[in-house]
Amino acid sequence: MARKMLVDEEMTQTNQEEAHYDFDLFVIGAGSGGVRAARFSANFGAKVGICELPFHPISSEVIGGVGGTCVIRGCVPKKILVYGAAFGGELEDARNYGWELNEKLDFNWKKLLHKKTDEIIRLNGIYKRLLSNAGVKLFEGEGKIVGPNEVEVTQLDGTKLSYSAKHILIATGSRAHRPAIPGQELGITSDEALSLEDLPKRAVIFGGGYIAVEFASIWRGLGAEVDLFFRRELPLRGFDDEMRAVVARNLEARGINLHPQTNLTELIKTDNGIKVITDHGEELIADIVLFATGRLPNSKRLNLEAVGVELDNTGAVKVDEYSRTNVPSIWAVGDVTNRMNLTPVALMEGTCFAKTVFGGESCKPDYSNIPCAVFSIPPLSLVGLSEEQAIEQANSDVLVFTSTFNPMRNTISGRQEKTVMKLVVDAGTDKVLGASMCGPDAPEIMQGIAVALKCGATKAQFDSTIGIHPSAAEEFVTMRSVSRRITVSGKPKQNL
Repeated sequence: MARKMLVDEEMTQTNQEEAHYDFDLFVIGAGSGGVRAARFSANFGAKVGICELPFHPISSEVIGGVGGTCVIRGCVPKKILVYGAAFGGELEDARNYGWELNEKLDFNWKKLLHKKTDEIIRLNGIYKRLLSNAGVKLFEGEGKIVGPNEVEVTQLDGTKLSYSAKHILIATGSRAHRPAIPGQELGITSDEALSLEDLPKRAVIFGGGYIAVEFASIWRGLGAEVDLFFRRELPLRGFDDEMRAVVARNLEARGINLHPQTNLTELIKTDNGIKVITDHGEELIADIVLFATGRLPNSKRLNLEAVGVELDNTGAVKVDEYSRTNVPSIWAVGDVTNRMNLTPVALMEGTCFAKTVFGGESCKPDYSNIPCAVFSIPPLSLVGLSEEQAIEQANSDVLVFTSTFNPMRNTISGRQEKTVMKLVVDAGTDKVLGASMCGPDAPEIMQGIAVALKCGATKAQFDSTIGIHPSAAEEFVTMRSVSRRITVSGKPKQNL
């Protein structure tokens, strides 16, 4: 095993003792959180190394790519496909706006796939340049921890290199989970779904989370027949129940077949496709079966148990409020810690890590009022507490304000799809506890609402804000009438 000792050229004999480590920081995993932590730490003057698996759109234990899940096989390529799928409905709507379109519109899946791949390759290069410009040393290969201050990188040719580091940061993200059912090898995960050579005509999706709902919208928008199976009464467990019901209605109105409270029990390969069998005895044939049944922390190959790093029962790295593990020199951020698994949250955690360890500033991630979105068609977005969470946590009555309306655009297009907005307010303090919206442009609108909630805005301040007219967003500052008032001892949280 080659042993690399990296010493700054400017290191003098007098401070040689301080050069005990090859790096001040070594990061394993160059996704959003890892790259942010590496760059910011280097900007604070730290000597930083980072390793990542070689690039490929579909990940495995030995391939990945700088940029991580979000950039290569997650948020970015997914959003590109959502844009592509949304044009189908928009072209239909355009007819009533005077656009004379041919009855049959052709769609070229391979062209969209090629454009998507070009974009993630471009972003992969940008992330590499960001690291290089910050002075971070990038190693391509698989990293693992062999001691509290030592990492081992296995390069593409099998050569193993060992480096010492004062601090080690784990930022390896998560990987898609497959359910343990007979024939599970016939299904795919979101990785493969973003890189299919051919667009499926018949798609089955198993799962009720945002990935399941988004791919249902994508494939249906591109013309496929889609059946969505999930275990609960409604999709999107953990979101506001009222908004979950709105999303479900929209999915069905767009032609997606929903199968609530249903499990898949077996997949069988046939000459006509994949036979899907459910726990209700249903059988149907699909070209593609997508498992969107969650993700697990990517910690298995890091050798963490051997160096004493504690994991929970899902394999997530246990950390304190500063992202430090039980081994003082080892830290972790992002999905591998299974806290709040969102790209901007990983960025926040990486930033706080760098400030705490190298910036001389004690910085804890703040998980309050974090906005998020489900990029279904139309999208759902929210920030703060759901109605159910507010009822659980409030010390006084909860006021709920809602607005349901036909977007101005739909009045001409004829599309029967309502936008729904909601504010949840603490009756005692008038503070807005949560906001949600399902409808066109919801994520763009909600980002601004998130700033207001972060500043502790009250309902009176919302009411005193002048709206932009005509817009959907103005509804958030014109909801005057209380839809319902829930006392502290009101209904328990539903878990549909």
